[in-house]
Amino acid sequence: MTSIHSLFINGQWVAPVKGGSFATVDPASETEIARVAAATEEDVNLAVAAARRAFDDGEWPQLSGKARAVYLRRIAALIRDKQQRLAELEVRDNGKPLPEALWDIGDTAYCFDFYAGLAEKLDDQQEQAVALSDDRFSSVARKEPVGVCGAIIPWNFPMLMAAWKVAPALAAGCTVVLKPSEVTPLTALQLAEIAQEAELPPGVLNIITGLGAEAGSPLTAHPDVDKLAFTGSVPTGRKIMQAAAADIKNVSLELGGKSAFIVFDDSDIEKAVEWILFGIFWNKGEVCSATSRVLVQRNLYDALLARLAEEAERITPGNGMEAGVLLGPLVNAAQYEKVKQAIARGAEQGATLLSGGKRPPGLEKGYFLQPTIFTEMSEESDLWREEIFGPVVCVRPFEDEAEAVASANRSRFGLAAAVMSADLARAERVARKLRAGIVWVNCSQPTFTEAPWGGYKQSGIGRELGEWGLNNYLETKQITRYDSDEPWGWYLN
Repeated sequence: MTSIHSLFINGQWVAPVKGGSFATVDPASETEIARVAAATEEDVNLAVAAARRAFDDGEWPQLSGKARAVYLRRIAALIRDKQQRLAELEVRDNGKPLPEALWDIGDTAYCFDFYAGLAEKLDDQQEQAVALSDDRFSSVARKEPVGVCGAIIPWNFPMLMAAWKVAPALAAGCTVVLKPSEVTPLTALQLAEIAQEAELPPGVLNIITGLGAEAGSPLTAHPDVDKLAFTGSVPTGRKIMQAAAADIKNVSLELGGKSAFIVFDDSDIEKAVEWILFGIFWNKGEVCSATSRVLVQRNLYDALLARLAEEAERITPGNGMEAGVLLGPLVNAAQYEKVKQAIARGAEQGATLLSGGKRPPGLEKGYFLQPTIFTEMSEESDLWREEIFGPVVCVRPFEDEAEAVASANRSRFGLAAAVMSADLARAERVARKLRAGIVWVNCSQPTFTEAPWGGYKQSGIGRELGEWGLNNYLETKQITRYDSDEPWGWYLN
């Protein structure tokens, strides 16, 4: 991989001002893959200045949406051309199984294509006439790009999360400084190379790798950044809101979750087990929307638990590059220890470990954990209340609909939820009662670029994806004109 020791600023690869670097590690082998440039405040200043010039003095915000769409489609095509290599790099950096990584990179390309289409539509939707009560005036509401955007992304879907922010921002006419997670920076650097290859104008997209305190914090506090877009933990989200408050920056946050999955006793048990497994073990459970709290109606509870444990034990953990692997390692040593501590704490607090919870046999290296199922935990337990961000699911019984809805909503999070029932009227009724930004009926986790994504309560502010994602990066301006030939006549008669 080229330019591993460099940052991408103003369309060029440059060394960090202080010359620092940090290691990125393969979580399956615990070995160093590469050393990556470590940006500091000085580099952040250079990147923001480049983005500021590109927005204030460059052509990008003035281009038509159709012209910007050409660049977005070039980026999408290049990602598809490199899909296999990008997916393999994501496996090495993040640990997820290769089929999942291929899916993610395909979605990444589609995201750029989708926002190319919305950029083209923006040409016709940029100005809207406003009906006024006084016909001496005419008015339009105009959509304009918000400006320079600081985007900070997590490590669980490295390239896809970059696309969720970069694609709509570029479509809107904004310029971007992107800081990927220091845990998984490699595909973001590949995105920089792709931007170069697509001939994106200098300064429109800048990518800086570095630690949160040294690079992320200066970006969030920078006075020349107009908008901050962040996906990650609630504590970091709070810090970003506090930093943004100094300049009253535009902020969108996609934070944590502890999503509930309600399974009624008329559900098909095999379908329920399949979706529960997908809802928690996809991407090793390192998913903000993971349905990690499962509520099963009492009549189905014992039978479903038996099938769930049976199928969870059949999931093959291992190196994501190996055929048949469905569960990769956790992303790094810190996350591995965090999840192990959560499992130990759950047992200490009286929960029953039904399945898993240990290192898989035969995998002595790497941050591997078995798929883990807990039962008999209190609603006040840490297991039930706190986001674990790993392959750990908690299952509790319920008696009736009212109890299930109340339990599901009894959380400080509200990102996602799911409900399963053969009675579609009941499923739809429950979906409307759940206090979450995303609700799945008879499934869990399908995510579509066309539909809004975001949460209630402490799960965040604003929405990504679809037209809602584009609106994140647009301001609305009123332009009102006096059209009458008659003098206004308020002061001068």
